Order: sequence, then C-alpha cells, then structure tokens
Amino acid sequence: MTTSISPLLRGKGLPEFQAISPELVSQDIPVLLEQLDRAFSELEKSLESALAGPSRLSWDAVMQPLQAIGERLRWSWGVVSHLNGVCNSPELRDAHATQQPDVVRLSNRLGQSQILHRALESLQSSPADPLNATQQRILKSELLSMQQRGVGLSGDEKAAFNRTSERLAALSTQFGNHVLDATQQWTLKLTQPNEVEGLPQRALEALAAAAREAGDAEASAESGPWLLGLDMPRYLPFLTHAKNRALREQAYRAHVGRASEGELDNRALIEEILTLRREQAARLGYAHWADLSLSAKMADDVPAVEALLEELRAAAYPAAEQELRDLQAIAREHQAPEADDLAPWDVAYWSERLRQSRFDLDQEALRPWFPLPKVLDGLFSLCSRLFDVEIVAADGEAPIWNDDVRFFRVKRSDGTPIAGFYLDPYSRPASKRGGAWMDECLGLKKQPDGSVVLPVAYLICNQTPPVGDTPSLMSFEEVETLFHEFGHGLQHMLTTVEEPEAAGISNVEWDAVELPSQFMENWCLDHATLMGMARHWQTGEPLPEAEFNKLRSSRTFNAGLATLRQVHFALSDLRLHSKWTPELGVTPDALRREIAATTTVMAPIPEDQFLCSFGHIFAGGYSAGYYSYKWAEVLSADAFSAFEEVGLDHEDRVRETGARFRDTVLSLGGSRSPSEVFEAFRGRSASTEALIRHSGLVAAA
Repeated sequence: MTTSISPLLRGKGLPEFQAISPELVSQDIPVLLEQLDRAFSELEKSLESALAGPSRLSWDAVMQPLQAIGERLRWSWGVVSHLNGVCNSPELRDAHATQQPDVVRLSNRLGQSQILHRALESLQSSPADPLNATQQRILKSELLSMQQRGVGLSGDEKAAFNRTSERLAALSTQFGNHVLDATQQWTLKLTQPNEVEGLPQRALEALAAAAREAGDAEASAESGPWLLGLDMPRYLPFLTHAKNRALREQAYRAHVGRASEGELDNRALIEEILTLRREQAARLGYAHWADLSLSAKMADDVPAVEALLEELRAAAYPAAEQELRDLQAIAREHQAPEADDLAPWDVAYWSERLRQSRFDLDQEALRPWFPLPKVLDGLFSLCSRLFDVEIVAADGEAPIWNDDVRFFRVKRSDGTPIAGFYLDPYSRPASKRGGAWMDECLGLKKQPDGSVVLPVAYLICNQTPPVGDTPSLMSFEEVETLFHEFGHGLQHMLTTVEEPEAAGISNVEWDAVELPSQFMENWCLDHATLMGMARHWQTGEPLPEAEFNKLRSSRTFNAGLATLRQVHFALSDLRLHSKWTPELGVTPDALRREIAATTTVMAPIPEDQFLCSFGHIFAGGYSAGYYSYKWAEVLSADAFSAFEEVGLDHEDRVRETGARFRDTVLSLGGSRSPSEVFEAFRGRSASTEALIRHSGLVAAA
C-alpha cells in the first residue's frame, strides 16, 4: 500500500495551497527539518571522506546535493511564508511563528558546517574539472554567505550568534504582524455627506463596500455609511480628495502612528533589532550592520551610497522647496485658511488640486480607462514586442489560494513553454499584507534526467478591488506598480542560467535587483504602450490624446518631493544601521528626525512614527539596503535611455534593443556581476544623467 506524500512535503511542482492548513504546518515542518538534517549529515560524511582521499572534488558531488537540500527547505517553508503573507490568520501565524526558530536553526547548521566550508574552499582552489565563470561566482558568494552565517565562529560566540539569529527572525515576523494588525484595527465610520465631500464615486463605493463587509448591510456609495481604513485603496483616495481637513488630519495621524502604541508598539522591537544586528556584525568582524550588508552588494561601501544619495538630495531639495511654495499658492487661490501653514495631511490634497489646475489632469477620472484586463493586455503585448514572448491565461490549470488569483503561462513566439506566474492583484486588508512584491514559487532547474523545471513567479499587488459588475479600475500609480512587479517576474521567468543558484533573481546583488522592475515602469508613459492599453471599460474608447499628454507632462510633477522622500527613507535606513547604538543617547526616531532636517521640507509631526511601520527594513530584506531603489533607478533610467536613443517609434530598433535587454539583464540573472551585465547591455557603465533628466531635476542640480 502506498502512502501519499503530504502536500507540504512534496517539495516540487505547484503547491496545493488550499490543502496546506496551519495543522499541516505544525505536523509536517518538524518532519521535513528532521529529514533534511539527516540528509545534510550524510552529505557531510561523504564530503569528509572525499576531502581525506587523493581525488579532487567535483562540482556535482558538492553542489547538487547541497542545492537539493536547500531547495526542499525553500519550497516547503516558502509556501508557508507565502500563505502567511496572502492568507494571514491567527492559526497560520501561530504555526509559522512556532516552526520558524527550528527553520533558522537548520539554516544556521548548514551555513556553519566546517566540513562544507572546507569542501567549498577545496572546490574553489582545486576542482576536479575547471569551473566556468558562473560556478566561480556562485562559489564566491556561497563562501561569503557562510562567513556571514557564522562559519568562522565557535564556542560561546557561535551559540550567541545562533540565539541572536533566531531572535532576529522572530522579531522580524512580530514587527510585520504588528503593522498588519495596526492597519486592520483602525477604522472610522462616516455617516454625514459633508464627511465624504470631494471623494470620487469610486472611493465612495470602496468605503461603502467596506461598511457592508463590517455589518452595515444597507450601506451605499450615495447615502453611506462609509468605513474608512488605513489600507492604501481606502486611505490614499481619502487623503487626496476629502475636503474635510479635520478628517484628513485624523486619518493621517492614525496612518503615520501605526504600530507605535499599546500591545502593537514596534518601538522597543526596532531598538532590539538594531542592537542585535550590530552585535551580529561585530561577531563577524564588521564595523556595523551596514558594512555587513554592503559587502554582498554592488555599492562599494557606506560613503559610496551616501555620495549617491547626496547627489540626488542636492538636486531634489531646491525643487522640493519650490513645489511646497506652489502648494501654498494653490491653497491661497482657493482661500484655504491653512495656506500659510500647510501640514502633512494637506500635501496630497493640494498636490491633486495643483495637478488638476496645472495640467487639467484628474487622476481619479482616468481610472475608467485602466480596467485591469485591458492593462494586462497592454503589458503582455509590450512583452511580446520587446522580448518576443507570448503570455496566455491558464486559469483553472493551477491550484490557487484565493478566488482573486489568476495563473498565466509564458511561451516563446514558437509556442515553447518558458515559465508561468500567479497574479494576486487586489487588496484584502483583513488577511493580506500591504504593498506589492514578487516572489519565487519555482526556479529554473535542469533535472538529472534532462527534463527542465520551468520557473514560476508569485506577483502580488494590493490594488483597488472590483465592485459589483465593475472591474478593478486602476489608478495610474497602480498600473506602474503592476509593471514594476512584472519586471521582477520577467527576470525570474526569462532566465537562461541553468545553475539554480544563479538563475533568475538568485545571486543578483540586492542593489541591482530593482533594475528590471523600475525599467518596466518607464514603459507606462511610452505612447504606443499606454495608448495601446488605455481603453474605457464600458465604451472601449481609447484614452483621449490630450489626457495622455497631460499624464506625460505631469511625469515630473512634485519630483523633488518624491525624490527627497526616497532619499529620506534610504538615509534613515543607512544611518540607523551604521551610526545608531543604544549608547548614542538618542532614539532611532530622534536620529531619523535629525536626518529629516536636510531631507524633508516639512518636518515630521511628533506623532509621526514612520519607522514603526517601515517593514522593508525591519520585516523584509532591505536593511541597510533601502538605497537600492535609487541605486537601481540610476541603472533603469540609463537602460531605458538606450531605447530613447534608438527612437521609441523605430519599431525594428526597439525590438533589437529589447532582445539585447532580454539576453543580458533578464537572461543572465546572477551568473555575472551586475556591472558586467549592465555593460553587456549598454556598452558602458551607468551614469546618473538619465535619472536626473527623467526626474526633471536638471535645473536644480
């Protein structure tokens, strides 16, 4: 009698998401960890006897079994972490938190194996067969990774390192959960028409739908009640359009104060995370966590990052000061009492009024031209044009975790399958964390029998959901977000690297990983792309040319404020991880406020505890790496300028340049250094000129 393998232990293929329950996680993850621990002990034994013998080690003898162990852990724990992000529940959260320390323990055991370390060093210095450049690069980063996971430590230092890495993993999860809970817990019921005055119909429908979900069965867009929340699809339109300034202030204060009080207060967690990271860095011989982080990135060191950020800050600051004066001027025109004393909750509101007045552009009014199905058609046809691939819907051919989720297949133009991806587009504030991200479901891998595992990506967004018979009508920003995440997906899916350790986004330096995603955003304002997809959801009419021109001319609108905002986040992250210590005598928040003196033109209000919801650096992978967005934006703007140089309306040249981008940036993944890959595409190293030009900051620079 054969026993069927648990859906969580299968370790290959597309996961059966709905069969993976919290109980299964608690039951199966310990079994998996025990199996992998045993398999690793056997690998160590065989490596030890090989090291003692006369023969040299081969790549396959070391890397294949190691990759197989790592992949089984990544597959099973990856599904659990994925579900924790998109189908969060108290039960799943508990199961994840209970198993996480043991997962970290096994990772540490692999990363700290002296035998494996000796085997990798031996393979690097005297392999049985010559290693190719990709294999050499993989080995180099494996050895650096082991060094950073404590392979050189022993005794008490090693025990302390391992305790700390478990604690850091737990703190990171706790931080993210606090933000999710704090976002979800705050709601404001609005019952009077004057409380929602100014809101577009779309926003009213979303607030009424939230009220119905919360138990007000009769709630309607016309008569209310309306339930405001802190998730972006409800919060952002309210801050941008609500005439009621007092309510904007209330919502803003709640948003910037998230996870900073009561049981969900993240302030103590931030101090503990920063302190423990600094201790870990010191144990490994680094001056601070930023040095450790940058040792595996494209940027050389902290001064190099600070220099780039200062170049952007200096260009953006005078522009941002002028933009703030422009907002005051438009508020004065409207005889607003706050005109001479604008507060942060006024910025989005008056920015939108100024945008409408200067460009006659109402972003909200453009939503009907961006229904999700049409936007996807436009995105897919761009990929066909640039990269010669065909993307087809394959709904029903793959297991999903929510009815919102869609599945697609990617093929070459001759019909050969290349990859697949899941798209989970809509906001679900009760169970799905905010933001947007791409993650790996399956990676490209050539099997020993010659068959190939095709890559599959998760693409997760949090855009405005459909309401009734109306499809998801996207804001232009939501369109850009979808293109951004799809860029990450393309690098994962169009890889041609056969070594899984360097395929797709694997082994790509963190500060270069945003290159394809930010590159794709540029196409949202390309005439052929945008006009090809912007179709009114009811009439099918194309977006009027005049509206396209307004969007295009508003591209650099408030670019100074937007650039400063990113520089502020990046510099806060960098300084917290290079300068802050408990002995400094100031809180992380106080240090961030010092930085704000030169990176904001409007000081943060006392209640602004932004760090408490800065999940990128405290619950994600961006610690001492948030600058990566700006670093990679330099690369992506320069990459897009290659298309501008050949002429965006010269179809043959655009296709040729697209093929070159596909065969370098999207194809080579982590097999070569990002600077080499970029130079292979561009023919030279990157320059900040294109980014500063695209941002409209030349005059200020």
